[in-house]
Amino acid sequence: MTEPYRLRINGGVLSPGELKYICEAAEALGLDAISFGSRQDIIFPEAIDESKFEQFNKIQFVKPKRDGIENIASSYVSAEILQNTSWLTSDRYLYVLEQFKHHPKLRINVTDPKQRLVPLFTGNVNFVASEHEDYWYLYLRLPGWEKTKMYPALIYSWDMGKIEFAIENILMEEPETIETVFDLVNDAVDTDNRTVDKPLEVPFYPFPYYEGMNRIGTDRYWLGLYWRNNRYDIPFLKAMCELCSENKIGKISITPWKSFIVKGIPLQSKLKWEKFLGKYGINVRHSMLEMNWHLPVNDTDALSLKKYLVTNFDQNDISTYGLTFGITSYNSDTYNFTSIVIEKNRQPEVVGGFKIRDTYNLLYARNFDPNTQEYIMHVQDVDKVELPGLLMELSQLYFEQLGTEKEEENAQVSNKETTEEEVYQCSECMTIYSEVYGDVTQKIAPNTSFESLSSDYECSLCEAPKSSFEKKTLVK
Repeated sequence: MTEPYRLRINGGVLSPGELKYICEAAEALGLDAISFGSRQDIIFPEAIDESKFEQFNKIQFVKPKRDGIENIASSYVSAEILQNTSWLTSDRYLYVLEQFKHHPKLRINVTDPKQRLVPLFTGNVNFVASEHEDYWYLYLRLPGWEKTKMYPALIYSWDMGKIEFAIENILMEEPETIETVFDLVNDAVDTDNRTVDKPLEVPFYPFPYYEGMNRIGTDRYWLGLYWRNNRYDIPFLKAMCELCSENKIGKISITPWKSFIVKGIPLQSKLKWEKFLGKYGINVRHSMLEMNWHLPVNDTDALSLKKYLVTNFDQNDISTYGLTFGITSYNSDTYNFTSIVIEKNRQPEVVGGFKIRDTYNLLYARNFDPNTQEYIMHVQDVDKVELPGLLMELSQLYFEQLGTEKEEENAQVSNKETTEEEVYQCSECMTIYSEVYGDVTQKIAPNTSFESLSSDYECSLCEAPKSSFEKKTLVK
Protein backbone atom coordinates (compact mmCIF):
# COMPACT_ATOMS: atom_id res chain seq x y z
CA MET A 1 0.00 0.00 0.00
CA THR A 2 1.44 3.36 -1.07
CA GLU A 3 2.08 5.82 1.73
CA PRO A 4 -0.32 8.77 1.24
CA TYR A 5 0.71 12.40 1.36
CA ARG A 6 0.00 14.13 4.66
CA LEU A 7 -0.28 17.75 5.68
CA ARG A 8 1.19 18.83 9.01
CA ILE A 9 -1.46 20.46 11.19
CA ASN A 10 0.31 21.86 14.24
CA GLY A 11 -1.41 20.36 17.29
CA GLY A 12 -4.39 19.33 15.16
CA VAL A 13 -5.60 22.96 15.14
CA LEU A 14 -6.32 25.09 12.06
CA SER A 15 -8.51 28.01 11.08
CA PRO A 16 -11.56 27.70 8.79
CA GLY A 17 -9.62 29.70 6.20
CA GLU A 18 -6.70 27.26 6.30
CA LEU A 19 -8.99 24.24 5.99
CA LYS A 20 -10.81 25.84 3.07
CA TYR A 21 -7.50 26.51 1.30
CA ILE A 22 -6.49 22.86 1.80
CA CYS A 23 -9.84 21.72 0.41
CA GLU A 24 -9.43 23.94 -2.65
CA ALA A 25 -5.93 22.54 -3.18
CA ALA A 26 -7.22 18.96 -2.88
CA GLU A 27 -9.96 19.76 -5.38
CA ALA A 28 -7.46 21.21 -7.86
CA LEU A 29 -5.37 18.04 -7.47
CA GLY A 30 -8.35 15.92 -8.50
CA LEU A 31 -9.61 14.76 -5.10
CA ASP A 32 -13.22 14.77 -3.95
CA ALA A 33 -12.47 14.04 -0.26
CA ILE A 34 -9.78 14.30 2.41
CA SER A 35 -9.12 12.13 5.46
CA PHE A 36 -7.70 12.60 8.95
CA GLY A 37 -4.81 10.71 10.53
CA SER A 38 -4.13 9.39 14.01
CA ARG A 39 -1.56 12.17 14.57
CA GLN A 40 -4.28 14.79 13.96
CA ASP A 41 -2.94 15.52 10.50
CA ILE A 42 -4.75 15.75 7.15
CA ILE A 43 -4.32 13.02 4.57
CA PHE A 44 -4.78 13.12 0.81
CA PRO A 45 -6.07 9.54 0.50
CA GLU A 46 -5.44 9.03 -3.22
CA ALA A 47 -2.55 9.39 -5.66
CA ILE A 48 -2.00 13.01 -6.71
CA ASP A 49 0.06 14.80 -9.34
CA GLU A 50 3.21 15.95 -7.53
CA SER A 51 4.11 18.37 -10.33
CA LYS A 52 1.22 20.61 -9.25
CA PHE A 53 2.44 21.02 -5.66
CA GLU A 54 4.22 24.31 -6.41
CA GLN A 55 0.84 25.93 -7.08
CA PHE A 56 0.05 25.64 -3.38
CA ASN A 57 3.01 27.24 -1.62
CA LYS A 58 1.16 27.52 1.72
CA ILE A 59 1.08 23.74 2.04
CA GLN A 60 3.95 21.40 2.80
CA PHE A 61 3.19 17.91 1.53
CA VAL A 62 5.05 15.27 3.54
CA LYS A 63 5.46 11.53 3.76
CA PRO A 64 6.74 10.93 7.31
CA LYS A 65 8.63 7.71 6.53
CA ARG A 66 10.40 9.33 3.60
CA ASP A 67 10.73 12.94 4.73
CA GLY A 68 11.22 12.29 8.45
CA ILE A 69 8.83 15.11 9.34
CA GLU A 70 6.22 14.45 12.02
CA ASN A 71 3.05 16.17 13.16
CA ILE A 72 2.54 17.53 16.68
CA ALA A 73 -0.43 16.00 18.49
CA SER A 74 -2.22 17.97 21.20
CA SER A 75 -5.31 17.84 23.37
CA TYR A 76 -6.35 21.36 22.34
CA VAL A 77 -9.40 19.65 20.87
CA SER A 78 -10.61 18.70 24.37
CA ALA A 79 -9.97 22.05 26.09
CA GLU A 80 -13.07 23.49 27.76
CA ILE A 81 -15.38 20.71 26.55
CA LEU A 82 -14.01 17.71 28.49
CA GLN A 83 -12.31 17.29 31.87
CA ASN A 84 -9.30 19.57 31.92
CA THR A 85 -6.52 21.09 34.01
CA SER A 86 -7.83 24.51 35.04
CA TRP A 87 -4.89 26.59 33.79
CA LEU A 88 -4.61 24.83 30.43
CA THR A 89 -7.01 26.88 28.31
CA SER A 90 -7.38 26.95 24.53
CA ASP A 91 -5.32 30.14 24.36
CA ARG A 92 -2.52 28.56 26.40
CA TYR A 93 -2.33 25.65 23.98
CA LEU A 94 -2.03 28.05 21.04
CA TYR A 95 0.80 29.98 22.69
CA VAL A 96 2.65 26.74 23.39
CA LEU A 97 2.13 25.29 19.90
CA GLU A 98 3.37 28.51 18.32
CA GLN A 99 6.86 27.71 19.66
CA PHE A 100 7.30 24.71 17.38
CA LYS A 101 8.13 26.61 14.21
CA HIS A 102 10.62 24.05 12.88
CA HIS A 103 9.65 20.81 11.15
CA PRO A 104 9.92 18.21 13.94
CA LYS A 105 11.73 14.96 13.23
CA LEU A 106 10.28 13.45 16.42
CA ARG A 107 6.68 12.78 17.35
CA ILE A 108 5.60 15.41 19.89
CA ASN A 109 2.54 15.19 22.16
CA VAL A 110 1.27 18.17 24.17
CA THR A 111 -1.52 16.92 26.41
CA ASP A 112 -3.67 17.38 29.48
CA PRO A 113 -3.68 14.29 31.75
CA LYS A 114 -7.28 14.92 32.77
CA GLN A 115 -8.76 14.39 29.31
CA ARG A 116 -9.28 11.05 27.58
CA LEU A 117 -9.60 11.88 23.88
CA VAL A 118 -5.92 12.33 22.98
CA PRO A 119 -3.28 9.78 24.11
CA LEU A 120 -0.55 11.02 26.43
CA PHE A 121 2.45 8.84 25.62
CA THR A 122 2.35 7.94 21.91
CA GLY A 123 5.07 10.41 20.97
CA ASN A 124 8.83 10.36 21.24
CA VAL A 125 8.59 13.60 23.22
CA ASN A 126 5.52 13.80 25.48
CA PHE A 127 4.72 16.99 27.39
CA VAL A 128 2.01 16.38 30.02
CA ALA A 129 0.55 19.27 32.01
CA SER A 130 1.33 19.37 35.74
CA GLU A 131 -0.70 20.96 38.54
CA HIS A 132 1.78 23.87 38.58
CA GLU A 133 0.65 26.55 36.15
CA ASP A 134 2.80 26.66 33.01
CA TYR A 135 4.88 23.61 33.98
CA TRP A 136 4.89 20.25 32.25
CA TYR A 137 6.14 16.76 32.91
CA LEU A 138 8.26 15.44 30.04
CA TYR A 139 8.29 11.77 29.09
CA LEU A 140 10.72 10.58 26.43
CA ARG A 141 10.79 7.49 24.30
CA LEU A 142 13.52 8.27 21.80
CA PRO A 143 14.26 6.08 18.77
CA GLY A 144 15.81 2.84 19.97
CA TRP A 145 14.42 3.14 23.50
CA GLU A 146 12.16 0.28 24.61
CA LYS A 147 10.43 2.20 27.39
CA THR A 148 9.22 5.71 28.13
CA LYS A 149 11.29 7.56 30.74
CA MET A 150 10.38 10.64 32.82
CA TYR A 151 12.65 13.66 32.43
CA PRO A 152 13.86 14.61 35.93
CA ALA A 153 12.49 18.17 35.90
CA LEU A 154 9.29 20.05 35.08
CA ILE A 155 9.49 22.10 31.88
CA TYR A 156 8.39 25.74 31.68
CA SER A 157 5.81 26.42 28.94
CA TRP A 158 8.00 28.91 27.10
CA ASP A 159 10.97 26.50 27.05
CA MET A 160 9.15 23.57 25.41
CA GLY A 161 10.05 24.38 21.82
CA LYS A 162 13.76 24.95 22.42
CA ILE A 163 14.07 21.88 24.67
CA GLU A 164 12.48 19.65 22.03
CA PHE A 165 14.74 21.14 19.36
CA ALA A 166 17.78 20.51 21.59
CA ILE A 167 16.68 16.88 22.03
CA GLU A 168 16.51 16.47 18.26
CA ASN A 169 20.02 17.89 17.92
CA ILE A 170 21.55 15.46 20.43
CA LEU A 171 20.10 12.33 18.78
CA MET A 172 23.31 11.86 16.78
CA GLU A 173 25.05 11.20 20.10
CA GLU A 174 22.59 8.31 20.69
CA PRO A 175 21.91 9.02 24.36
CA GLU A 176 20.92 5.84 26.16
CA THR A 177 19.69 7.23 29.49
CA ILE A 178 17.37 10.01 30.57
CA GLU A 179 20.16 11.41 32.76
CA THR A 180 22.41 11.78 29.71
CA VAL A 181 19.64 13.59 27.83
CA PHE A 182 19.11 15.90 30.79
CA ASP A 183 22.79 16.81 30.98
CA LEU A 184 23.14 17.36 27.23
CA VAL A 185 20.01 19.53 27.03
CA ASN A 186 21.12 21.63 30.01
CA ASP A 187 24.49 22.17 28.35
CA ALA A 188 22.78 23.27 25.14
CA VAL A 189 20.05 25.67 26.33
CA ASP A 190 19.16 27.88 29.29
CA THR A 191 15.89 26.84 30.89
CA ASP A 192 13.56 27.73 33.76
CA ASN A 193 13.03 24.15 34.92
CA ARG A 194 11.22 23.36 38.14
CA THR A 195 11.88 20.50 40.52
CA VAL A 196 9.59 17.47 40.26
CA ASP A 197 7.94 17.41 43.69
CA LYS A 198 5.46 14.58 43.06
CA PRO A 199 4.90 11.87 40.46
CA LEU A 200 2.43 12.42 37.63
CA GLU A 201 -1.08 11.26 38.45
CA VAL A 202 -3.29 10.30 35.50
CA PRO A 203 -6.91 9.89 36.61
CA PHE A 204 -9.02 7.25 34.88
CA TYR A 205 -12.04 8.43 32.91
CA PRO A 206 -14.07 6.36 30.45
CA PHE A 207 -13.56 7.20 26.79
CA PRO A 208 -15.90 10.12 25.93
CA TYR A 209 -18.62 10.31 23.32
CA TYR A 210 -17.39 13.02 20.98
CA GLU A 211 -20.07 13.43 18.29
CA GLY A 212 -23.10 15.65 17.81
CA MET A 213 -24.14 19.07 19.08
CA ASN A 214 -23.24 19.61 22.75
CA ARG A 215 -23.65 22.61 25.02
CA ILE A 216 -20.75 24.67 26.43
CA GLY A 217 -21.93 26.85 29.31
CA THR A 218 -25.16 28.72 28.65
CA ASP A 219 -24.72 30.30 25.24
CA ARG A 220 -22.46 28.16 23.05
CA TYR A 221 -22.21 24.67 21.57
CA TRP A 222 -19.55 22.35 20.24
CA LEU A 223 -20.09 20.00 17.31
CA GLY A 224 -18.29 16.70 16.77
CA LEU A 225 -18.40 15.07 13.33
CA TYR A 226 -17.41 11.48 12.55
CA TRP A 227 -17.71 9.68 9.21
CA ARG A 228 -17.17 5.96 9.36
CA ASN A 229 -15.27 5.79 6.06
CA ASN A 230 -12.93 8.69 7.02
CA ARG A 231 -13.54 10.38 3.67
CA TYR A 232 -14.85 13.89 4.25
CA ASP A 233 -16.45 15.39 1.15
CA ILE A 234 -14.74 18.58 0.00
CA PRO A 235 -17.93 20.53 -0.94
CA PHE A 236 -19.31 19.91 2.57
CA LEU A 237 -16.07 20.98 4.26
CA LYS A 238 -15.81 24.17 2.19
CA ALA A 239 -19.39 25.14 3.00
CA MET A 240 -18.76 24.37 6.68
CA CYS A 241 -15.68 26.62 6.71
CA GLU A 242 -17.78 29.47 5.32
CA LEU A 243 -20.39 28.91 8.04
CA CYS A 244 -17.62 28.95 10.67
CA SER A 245 -16.34 32.28 9.35
CA GLU A 246 -19.87 33.67 9.35
CA ASN A 247 -20.19 32.65 13.04
CA LYS A 248 -16.74 34.09 13.88
CA ILE A 249 -15.43 30.65 14.86
CA GLY A 250 -11.65 30.90 14.78
CA LYS A 251 -10.48 27.29 15.04
CA ILE A 252 -11.36 23.77 13.94
CA SER A 253 -9.64 20.88 15.69
CA ILE A 254 -8.91 17.33 14.55
CA THR A 255 -9.08 14.33 16.89
CA PRO A 256 -6.87 11.21 16.69
CA TRP A 257 -10.04 9.21 15.95
CA LYS A 258 -10.48 10.32 12.31
CA SER A 259 -12.98 13.02 13.22
CA PHE A 260 -13.05 16.73 14.03
CA ILE A 261 -14.66 19.17 16.44
CA VAL A 262 -15.94 22.73 16.00
CA LYS A 263 -16.13 24.71 19.26
CA GLY A 264 -17.91 27.98 19.97
CA ILE A 265 -21.12 27.72 17.91
CA PRO A 266 -23.37 30.56 19.16
CA LEU A 267 -26.69 29.62 20.73
CA GLN A 268 -28.61 31.69 18.18
CA SER A 269 -26.92 29.78 15.31
CA LYS A 270 -27.69 26.26 16.58
CA LEU A 271 -30.77 25.82 14.37
CA LYS A 272 -28.86 27.08 11.32
CA TRP A 273 -26.13 24.49 11.92
CA GLU A 274 -28.71 21.71 12.33
CA LYS A 275 -30.33 22.72 9.03
CA PHE A 276 -26.90 22.79 7.40
CA LEU A 277 -26.13 19.24 8.56
CA GLY A 278 -29.55 18.09 7.38
CA LYS A 279 -29.03 19.67 3.96
CA TYR A 280 -25.88 17.58 3.46
CA GLY A 281 -27.45 14.47 4.99
CA ILE A 282 -24.91 14.31 7.84
CA ASN A 283 -25.58 11.67 10.51
CA VAL A 284 -24.50 12.71 14.02
CA ARG A 285 -25.95 9.74 15.84
CA HIS A 286 -23.30 7.04 15.41
CA SER A 287 -23.11 4.38 18.12
CA MET A 288 -20.16 4.33 20.49
CA LEU A 289 -19.66 0.80 19.10
CA GLU A 290 -18.32 2.47 15.95
CA MET A 291 -16.57 5.58 17.25
CA ASN A 292 -14.11 4.02 19.68
CA TRP A 293 -11.91 2.33 17.05
CA HIS A 294 -8.45 3.25 15.85
CA LEU A 295 -7.58 1.85 12.41
CA PRO A 296 -4.67 2.31 10.01
CA VAL A 297 -5.51 4.91 7.35
CA ASN A 298 -6.86 3.54 4.05
CA ASP A 299 -6.58 -0.07 5.24
CA THR A 300 -9.61 -1.76 3.69
CA ASP A 301 -8.91 -5.08 5.45
CA ALA A 302 -8.87 -3.39 8.86
CA LEU A 303 -12.08 -1.49 8.05
CA SER A 304 -13.76 -4.73 6.94
CA LEU A 305 -12.70 -6.49 10.15
CA LYS A 306 -14.01 -3.59 12.25
CA LYS A 307 -17.41 -3.73 10.50
CA TYR A 308 -17.59 -7.48 11.09
CA LEU A 309 -16.83 -7.10 14.80
CA VAL A 310 -19.13 -4.09 15.33
CA THR A 311 -21.98 -5.98 13.65
CA ASN A 312 -21.44 -8.87 16.06
CA PHE A 313 -21.41 -6.51 19.04
CA ASP A 314 -24.61 -4.88 17.83
CA GLN A 315 -26.39 -8.20 17.24
CA ASN A 316 -25.48 -9.32 20.74
CA ASP A 317 -26.44 -5.96 22.28
CA ILE A 318 -22.98 -5.56 23.84
CA SER A 319 -21.95 -2.31 25.55
CA THR A 320 -18.41 -1.06 25.01
CA TYR A 321 -18.86 2.26 26.82
CA GLY A 322 -15.50 3.56 27.98
CA LEU A 323 -13.49 1.01 25.99
CA THR A 324 -11.43 1.64 22.86
CA PHE A 325 -10.25 -0.85 20.23
CA GLY A 326 -7.33 -0.80 17.82
CA ILE A 327 -6.43 -2.96 14.83
CA THR A 328 -2.75 -3.24 14.01
CA SER A 329 -0.26 -5.54 12.36
CA TYR A 330 2.39 -7.59 14.10
CA ASN A 331 5.67 -5.63 14.49
CA SER A 332 3.93 -2.41 13.47
CA ASP A 333 6.00 0.69 14.29
CA THR A 334 2.98 2.52 15.71
CA TYR A 335 2.37 2.88 19.45
CA ASN A 336 -0.86 1.39 20.72
CA PHE A 337 -3.22 3.77 22.51
CA THR A 338 -6.42 1.78 22.88
CA SER A 339 -7.79 -0.36 25.69
CA ILE A 340 -7.85 -3.49 23.53
CA VAL A 341 -5.59 -4.27 20.55
CA ILE A 342 -6.38 -6.76 17.80
CA GLU A 343 -3.03 -7.65 16.30
CA LYS A 344 -2.94 -9.34 12.90
CA ASN A 345 -0.16 -11.90 12.63
CA ARG A 346 2.26 -12.05 9.72
CA GLN A 347 1.44 -14.98 7.46
CA PRO A 348 4.15 -17.62 7.03
CA GLU A 349 5.66 -18.15 3.60
CA VAL A 350 4.01 -21.03 1.78
CA VAL A 351 5.00 -23.13 -1.19
CA GLY A 352 2.41 -23.79 -3.87
CA GLY A 353 -1.08 -22.36 -4.10
CA PHE A 354 -2.11 -22.90 -0.50
CA LYS A 355 -4.18 -20.16 1.09
CA ILE A 356 -3.66 -19.65 4.80
CA ARG A 357 -6.28 -17.95 6.94
CA ASP A 358 -5.29 -14.85 8.90
CA THR A 359 -4.77 -15.26 12.63
CA TYR A 360 -4.86 -12.66 15.37
CA ASN A 361 -3.58 -11.92 18.86
CA LEU A 362 -5.64 -10.05 21.45
CA LEU A 363 -3.94 -7.75 23.96
CA TYR A 364 -5.45 -5.45 26.56
CA ALA A 365 -3.96 -2.55 28.50
CA ARG A 366 -3.42 -3.01 32.23
CA ASN A 367 -6.69 -1.96 33.91
CA PHE A 368 -7.88 -1.32 30.33
CA ASP A 369 -6.14 2.05 30.58
CA PRO A 370 -3.92 2.74 27.53
CA ASN A 371 -1.99 5.39 29.47
CA THR A 372 -0.39 2.64 31.57
CA GLN A 373 1.59 1.75 28.39
CA GLU A 374 1.53 -1.88 29.57
CA TYR A 375 -0.24 -4.48 27.44
CA ILE A 376 -1.19 -7.99 28.53
CA MET A 377 -1.52 -10.83 26.02
CA HIS A 378 -5.00 -12.36 26.29
CA VAL A 379 -4.93 -14.94 23.48
CA GLN A 380 -2.69 -15.74 20.51
CA ASP A 381 -3.18 -17.15 17.02
CA VAL A 382 -6.97 -17.18 16.93
CA ASP A 383 -9.17 -17.15 13.82
CA LYS A 384 -11.38 -14.25 12.82
CA VAL A 385 -14.56 -16.12 13.77
CA GLU A 386 -13.30 -16.44 17.36
CA LEU A 387 -12.69 -12.73 17.80
CA PRO A 388 -16.25 -11.53 18.58
CA GLY A 389 -16.70 -13.94 21.48
CA LEU A 390 -13.25 -13.21 22.89
CA LEU A 391 -13.77 -9.45 22.65
CA MET A 392 -17.11 -9.75 24.43
CA GLU A 393 -15.29 -11.74 27.11
CA LEU A 394 -12.79 -8.92 27.50
CA SER A 395 -15.59 -6.35 27.58
CA GLN A 396 -17.25 -8.23 30.45
CA LEU A 397 -13.89 -8.39 32.27
CA TYR A 398 -13.56 -4.62 31.89
CA PHE A 399 -16.96 -3.94 33.46
CA GLU A 400 -16.35 -6.44 36.26
CA GLN A 401 -13.15 -4.71 37.35
CA LEU A 402 -14.27 -1.15 36.56
CA GLY A 403 -13.87 0.87 39.72
CA THR A 404 -12.44 -1.99 41.78
CA GLU A 405 -8.89 -0.69 41.47
CA LYS A 406 -9.97 2.64 42.94
CA GLU A 407 -11.80 0.85 45.74
CA GLU A 408 -8.65 -1.16 46.52
CA GLU A 409 -6.55 2.02 46.51
CA ASN A 410 -9.01 3.72 48.87
CA ALA A 411 -8.98 0.68 51.16
CA GLN A 412 -5.19 0.74 51.24
CA VAL A 413 -5.20 4.45 51.99
CA SER A 414 -7.73 4.09 54.81
CA ASN A 415 -5.75 1.23 56.34
CA LYS A 416 -2.44 3.00 56.02
CA GLU A 417 -1.18 5.20 58.80
CA THR A 418 -0.73 8.87 57.98
CA THR A 419 2.91 9.72 57.36
CA GLU A 420 4.63 13.05 57.71
CA GLU A 421 7.59 14.38 55.75
CA GLU A 422 9.65 17.42 56.62
CA VAL A 423 10.15 19.65 53.57
CA TYR A 424 11.42 23.17 52.95
CA GLN A 425 9.20 25.66 51.13
CA CYS A 426 10.24 28.85 49.39
CA SER A 427 8.32 31.74 51.01
CA GLU A 428 8.42 33.70 47.73
CA CYS A 429 6.91 31.23 45.22
CA MET A 430 5.88 28.21 47.40
CA THR A 431 8.26 25.80 45.60
CA ILE A 432 9.06 22.77 47.78
CA TYR A 433 12.51 21.32 48.35
CA SER A 434 12.10 17.66 49.33
CA GLU A 435 15.17 15.92 50.69
CA VAL A 436 13.75 12.68 49.21
CA TYR A 437 13.78 14.05 45.64
CA GLY A 438 16.68 16.49 45.90
CA ASP A 439 16.86 19.12 43.15
CA VAL A 440 18.03 17.65 39.88
CA THR A 441 17.73 21.06 38.17
CA GLN A 442 20.79 22.08 40.21
CA LYS A 443 22.41 18.62 40.21
CA ILE A 444 21.54 17.94 43.85
CA ALA A 445 21.09 14.22 44.33
CA PRO A 446 18.08 12.62 46.07
CA ASN A 447 18.39 12.13 49.85
CA THR A 448 20.45 15.33 50.25
CA SER A 449 19.62 17.16 53.48
CA PHE A 450 18.64 20.82 53.26
CA GLU A 451 21.22 21.76 55.87
CA SER A 452 24.02 20.35 53.73
CA LEU A 453 23.13 22.59 50.76
CA SER A 454 25.65 25.33 50.14
CA SER A 455 24.84 28.82 51.38
CA ASP A 456 24.49 30.08 47.81
CA TYR A 457 21.70 27.59 47.03
CA GLU A 458 18.77 29.34 45.31
CA CYS A 459 15.16 28.40 44.62
CA SER A 460 15.02 26.53 41.32
CA LEU A 461 11.99 28.57 40.23
CA CYS A 462 12.32 32.16 41.48
CA GLU A 463 16.01 32.18 42.51
CA ALA A 464 15.21 33.30 46.06
CA PRO A 465 18.13 32.63 48.47
CA LYS A 466 18.33 29.62 50.76
CA SER A 467 17.30 31.82 53.69
CA SER A 468 13.86 32.23 52.08
CA PHE A 469 13.03 28.57 52.67
CA GLU A 470 10.92 27.66 55.68
CA LYS A 471 10.65 24.24 57.27
CA LYS A 472 7.20 22.68 56.85
CA THR A 473 5.58 19.35 57.63
CA LEU A 474 3.92 17.63 54.70
CA VAL A 475 1.19 15.15 55.74
CA LYS A 476 0.81 12.19 53.38
